[in-house]
Amino acid sequence: MAILTLDQRNYYYVLEAERTGIHKSILAALDQVQRSPTLENDDTGLGLTHTDPPLDTFALQVQYAANTIRTLTDRLIDQGWKSSDLWDTVQGRYSDRVLAVIAGGYTPAVEDTAVGTLATCDPTALKNAYLDDIEQEWTPDSQAELDPQLLTLIERIPEYYLGLSHQRRGLIEVVRIWRKLDSQRAAVESLARETKQSIQQFAEDDLDIALKQFIQRISPYYAGFPHQREALLRLTQYWRQLPSRAAAIASLAESTRPDSDLHLFDPALLDFTQRIPRYYEGTGAQRNALTEGFRVWRQLNSRQTALAALGIDPERLNAAGSDQGALSAIATELDRELLNFVRRIPLAYRETHQQREALIRLVQLWRGLKTREQTLSALTNDLKRLEQDPPAIETPALIVPQRPDRWTPQTIELTLSIVPNGNFTWTEATKGGTRMPTSQTTVDAIVRVAKLAQQARDRVNRPFLVTSWYRPPHINRAVGGVSDSRHIVGDAIDFVCEGLSGNQLYWLLDPWWPGGLGRYTRFPHLCHIDARSYRARWTH
Repeated sequence: MAILTLDQRNYYYVLEAERTGIHKSILAALDQVQRSPTLENDDTGLGLTHTDPPLDTFALQVQYAANTIRTLTDRLIDQGWKSSDLWDTVQGRYSDRVLAVIAGGYTPAVEDTAVGTLATCDPTALKNAYLDDIEQEWTPDSQAELDPQLLTLIERIPEYYLGLSHQRRGLIEVVRIWRKLDSQRAAVESLARETKQSIQQFAEDDLDIALKQFIQRISPYYAGFPHQREALLRLTQYWRQLPSRAAAIASLAESTRPDSDLHLFDPALLDFTQRIPRYYEGTGAQRNALTEGFRVWRQLNSRQTALAALGIDPERLNAAGSDQGALSAIATELDRELLNFVRRIPLAYRETHQQREALIRLVQLWRGLKTREQTLSALTNDLKRLEQDPPAIETPALIVPQRPDRWTPQTIELTLSIVPNGNFTWTEATKGGTRMPTSQTTVDAIVRVAKLAQQARDRVNRPFLVTSWYRPPHINRAVGGVSDSRHIVGDAIDFVCEGLSGNQLYWLLDPWWPGGLGRYTRFPHLCHIDARSYRARWTH
């Protein structure tokens, strides 16, 4: 089995740092300076030893290193260390005092079974490696304003909470990291116990109430300890659907408002308009809603101008008078033009303010809602429905040859589907066998995203034409991919879908896709999905 690349190692650093609420760069620094013990594949670890289990894989080394750093800093807090002793708020990193303690090693208590024994190392080398890794990521010149920015955002979140899944998961992440728990389920269970309910009794409404109450109590108890800051940064990342911790810090420098951008409603608006031809009955209210939507879309100043733009001569209306036959003919012609307009919306939509307002107005009039606020509330419910909406058509099962019990680098068969009865094959994942994974980590990542991609394909009900899946680091660099690309890990797919633009795919998948979802302005038909553990959205 091949030694992991720097990018693949970074994947583990990020994963375990997010789980434990520690600063990722300290894991990279330990890996750089410790270079021990020797692991089962001749790779090296982060200086951790443990008896049961033996830490003989890189994944276990990083996991126990993260646990150890969390436990070590907890012990320092118990000894009376203040937040300023632990964290340099201006530079946004652990203090030199903490780095010196880490360099001195750590021996866990007997009862700390999830913590390893950390070997000593050279403190200067550890600090230099730590600072070097920090420089690899974007950081502002000073993070002195980060804590006030986080608290400003957090204090108003209960007011803007809509109950959408990515928002709820962000709030659960705050509870999890703040309380030093390792899973979202454990965080939910902790909230249920406070209400004296079992996890089975704890309904979604109960959870939302408990989450908002928890958030409301944060500001008075915020002491600036590193895990508290990481908890709030994690919420920011989830709430704003950003791809990284660094992106969350950058976004706070621009705005601390927690209100959702109207882009959030685009999937619901596009879903609504695409259903209109199916439900259009030619009633006066429906015709009026479409005409008004068209008028706002085209920025016309009156209904008469809108009718003229649709090809209906106002003089014909005047001449028709009360002639029902003539009026019916005009109405039929108008209906045809209005439906043609609606059918063109998915391809014509450019997410401009004017277009979005036109669709919001259309929804309001179609549904007979009195205010814009009621319309946004209805669209929020539409988003919740889209998050849960099952595939409309079942994908027929495929007959496949005999499969191994588990995919490994040695058992890959290019002609077989990755998921049983699925549509995605190893040929697509490996670019015809020219990009074969050499580590089990990459194979597992490919399987992980294939399972989710199958759900996406079932929902869209069209074939996905894969343009790029797994990319070894040297190929990723050659094609201009970013250094932390999920393609290197193996759980990212770029694809196109015949008959749909990249924007349409983005809007179809956005409400429910649980990982990363991206689109490209230079490549209007291309869409990106990845299986990271949280929602992230971007336009590149």
